[in-house]
Amino acid sequence: MEGSESEAVFESLNLSPRLFINETLNTVDDLLDDAFHFYNQEASTLLKTYGTDRSRFLSEGIAYIRNMIQSDLDTRLGMWEKYCLHHVFAVPKGFSLPQTKESPTETFTCQDLLFDPDLDAQLDILRNRLTMVGKESAGLNHELQALERQSASSDHCSELVSQALQLYGQPSMQDMFQDMLSTMSELHEKMEKLRTRKVENLECIRAKRIKDPNRDLLASNYRKGLPNATVEDIQEFMADLKRM
Repeated sequence: MEGSESEAVFESLNLSPRLFINETLNTVDDLLDDAFHFYNQEASTLLKTYGTDRSRFLSEGIAYIRNMIQSDLDTRLGMWEKYCLHHVFAVPKGFSLPQTKESPTETFTCQDLLFDPDLDAQLDILRNRLTMVGKESAGLNHELQALERQSASSDHCSELVSQALQLYGQPSMQDMFQDMLSTMSELHEKMEKLRTRKVENLECIRAKRIKDPNRDLLASNYRKGLPNATVEDIQEFMADLKRM
């Protein structure tokens, strides 16, 4: 390929196929050296051959394996090199690059593209929009978390109400409530009877005090407790209070 028309075309583009091929071959050689060096170290460590005669035998065996691989690899890389030079980097006869008529002021360079003010302005607008979207997204996340907490609290309240309704709907609770109402009604009636009896007793005592000259003795007896209240009445009244 040296001195050929293809080489001239690539050189006009500041390209070198030969340099690419040589760097590829050198890279393969470096990888092969590193691989067998690592293999030698690992094998010596596993077999514990440092400082022994076995180390020389191990090195000779690894070198033999490398020569076999290197020979086959060199053959294949040589075929690859010829294929690249005769086919990949071959330029058809009569091929020539088109001559551009653009003036230097009409051509754009990477430096011009990097400092395009319009692109910078568009990038600033996009950055601002992304910032606004990020803030809106954070606000929406806070609102969503608040709604989730409210929903959890509402579900808990609904569960408590449902449990209360189920408990109230049980026959035993309804019977208990009716018993409480009946007991309260009976107690109210008995208290009214006691109050009426007390009033009647007071009226009777007043009449006796007016007629009886020993009014001081009656007064002292009255101050000691409920007048004319029997033990059965008091016990019945205390039993009603305990049932409440």
